[in-house]
Amino acid sequence: MGTKNVTRVSEFLLMGLSDDPELQPLLFSLFLSMYLVTMLGNLLIIMSISSDFHLHTPMYFFLSYLSLADIGFTSTTIPKMIVDIQTHSRVISYVGCLTQMSFFTLFGCLDSLLLTAMAYDRFVAICHPLHYPVIMNSRLCGLLVLISFAISLLYSPLHSLIVSQLTFFMDVEIPHFFCDPSQLFNLACFEIPINNILMYFIAAIPGGVPLTGILFSYSRIVSSIVIVPSTGGKYKAFATCGSHLSVVCLFYGTGLGVYLSSAVSHSPRKDAVASVMYSVVTPMLNPFIYSLRNRDIKRAMQKLLRRTV
Repeated sequence: MGTKNVTRVSEFLLMGLSDDPELQPLLFSLFLSMYLVTMLGNLLIIMSISSDFHLHTPMYFFLSYLSLADIGFTSTTIPKMIVDIQTHSRVISYVGCLTQMSFFTLFGCLDSLLLTAMAYDRFVAICHPLHYPVIMNSRLCGLLVLISFAISLLYSPLHSLIVSQLTFFMDVEIPHFFCDPSQLFNLACFEIPINNILMYFIAAIPGGVPLTGILFSYSRIVSSIVIVPSTGGKYKAFATCGSHLSVVCLFYGTGLGVYLSSAVSHSPRKDAVASVMYSVVTPMLNPFIYSLRNRDIKRAMQKLLRRTV
């Protein structure tokens, strides 16, 4: 360490997903297409819900904010990556890196908390159907969204605060397409055990705690569905949770898998490729998961498109 210059760097180099020049046009087209599909799909969800009075229910209220969070989540990383490929530049300033990291964690945490609120909504709908309109009133729904935003805003500066206290070697190359906190912890000048402790602790806040709430809600849901006598009743109850459960599995399965495995992984570039699943693919698939399996959403989208055309 004494032979290398250690300083508080002014910029980082984002190495992206590949160094192959021939792959850059393909990556540009692929990620631009995925970003446009993500924006269009989530905007359609938001507009369809807001324009159809029949969708002004707690479940769709949370879904509209989830789509908004997905738009912000994707917009934090992909536009920068597309511009870097187009301009052949990999530089991101120190302040820009911390800013990107803050917004990335803000929307990621918001996604996680909104999924937890949606799980609670399904729990009340299935386990306490007679009291559902009273419990899930507009005041409580608004409060849950407000709390989700407040926690996310308080949590998002945590990564930046920790990274701002770290020391890096000069000319730091991040083997990723955005300023991933786990990669920056790996590049910092301190011992690996401290690195692992920080990563597990930080991942537990937006990942472990909400996931515990989701698992608790679904354990109660399953217990209630099991005692339903008719097969049709069980299927109908499970169907109301299908889309949400698919999104939860996709989001947490890819996100926590990447973050927790990166603590012991020796291939940062593979971690970057895997991160595409939760940072790009999941926000893109969410509108399809909810719209393709939901007649109300499809009907609202058709009405909206007819009015637009």
